[in-house]
Amino acid sequence: MIDIGDLRLESQSMPGGGHKPKHTQLFEAIRHKIVAGLWRNQAQLPSTRALAAELALSRNTVISAYEQLVAEGYIESRRGAGYYVAIALPEQFIGSAQITELSTSAPAPQDFNQPFAPGVADLERFPCHKWQRYVQRHSTRKSLLGHQSRQGYLPLRETLSEYLSSSRSVSCNPQRVIITSGAQQALTIALMATVSREQDVLMEQPGYAQMTNVIELLGYRLTPVTVSPYHGLNLEQVLASRAKALYITPSNQYPMGTSLTTEQRLSLIEWATNNDSWIIEDDYDSEFQFAHRPYSSLQGLAAGIHQDERVIYIGSFSKTMFNGLRLGYLVVPEHLVESCLALKNILTGDSPTHTQAALAEFIAEGEFVRHLRRMRRLYHQKHAQMLASLARHLGERVEVVSQAAGLHITLRWYAGIEEQIWVERAKQQGIVIRPLSYYQSGGASKRDWRGAVLGFGNVAIDQIDTLIQRLAKLFTI
Repeated sequence: MIDIGDLRLESQSMPGGGHKPKHTQLFEAIRHKIVAGLWRNQAQLPSTRALAAELALSRNTVISAYEQLVAEGYIESRRGAGYYVAIALPEQFIGSAQITELSTSAPAPQDFNQPFAPGVADLERFPCHKWQRYVQRHSTRKSLLGHQSRQGYLPLRETLSEYLSSSRSVSCNPQRVIITSGAQQALTIALMATVSREQDVLMEQPGYAQMTNVIELLGYRLTPVTVSPYHGLNLEQVLASRAKALYITPSNQYPMGTSLTTEQRLSLIEWATNNDSWIIEDDYDSEFQFAHRPYSSLQGLAAGIHQDERVIYIGSFSKTMFNGLRLGYLVVPEHLVESCLALKNILTGDSPTHTQAALAEFIAEGEFVRHLRRMRRLYHQKHAQMLASLARHLGERVEVVSQAAGLHITLRWYAGIEEQIWVERAKQQGIVIRPLSYYQSGGASKRDWRGAVLGFGNVAIDQIDTLIQRLAKLFTI
């Protein structure tokens, strides 16, 4: 149904104008909309009664205009169904008018979830039927339709607080949890609440590209901290710095796939306390460790020695649930809650409440943990298959430098194909891999090796070997 919007008669839009009969003015106004392509083919026009009321005209005036439009071939009258814009317009206007046709078949959208795209969970294995039941249950609750707490739906903050405490040893309560629209909003709020413009922020390099973009957009000085294969974060660089904040992914560094030991974490906590600096802990991929039990969160470790007042903990449900959910969270010291909420309100305000309510119940009834356990086993199997296929088809030409964790594998090689060429060849085959340069800022140290990141989360396990074989054939100079 067409919304007539700004449709006006000449006599209504021009003071003193409109000497033509009103049915003629209406005919010409509608004809202009149709010929200009502003009203699409086969779109339904308002009923004569509705249009007359909308334009304060007599119904006979509208009927007369519609009948003339039908007679001249601009609209069609369908018995019992009303009036519709004609499929084929009168020939005399087709050549002269600049008509913008709406495509009946939209172009294929770019697929961001193609094989080996990093950061995508297994979308096929998510229990959509169960999730839909929770969403439907809460989408009709009228109490959730109005404004809600900026901090997030309280039952979700309660269940999330309990989960984080039990699984990640995070020291928190519902009053310290803030629900956000994904992890990136949480990271933005954390930076804006703790760092002033032109202050230094330490950032892992290679590191999370979106965090690099946020730091630069907000006008902070990005100071790269080298992350080396196997050795991980250059701790000495951090300890020698007086930066205001450090962004870090200690559980499974993205993309190099290293972890910080307990001793390294304690050193960082002491650095932050002594320098009045902040640690922004992005607990990326902490749920998916395959070679050993996960380390406790850095924030929980800091709380154990009563030094968590300088640590902000951040996470999201993108990898544990699905990317399109767009729900993340911060756990902040109590004295920082109000300033973070003020920033959230300025940025985007609330997150969808009925989705939060569905997630709260999904967690409370144990579905989240059951799903997590299933996916942990599956991702472990996929990781093993990735290693086997890489060894079979690429052999010693590449080296896996990331640990057995998360949803990606990072490769290194010293000679042969340039990483960007391999990426472009793969793209032509419908495969998405990321060059390591994607994760490096301009100030990062130069490498004498090449690298690429392959995400295996959204690849079916029985397709991995075939896809790696295809990539291997493209791995030539």
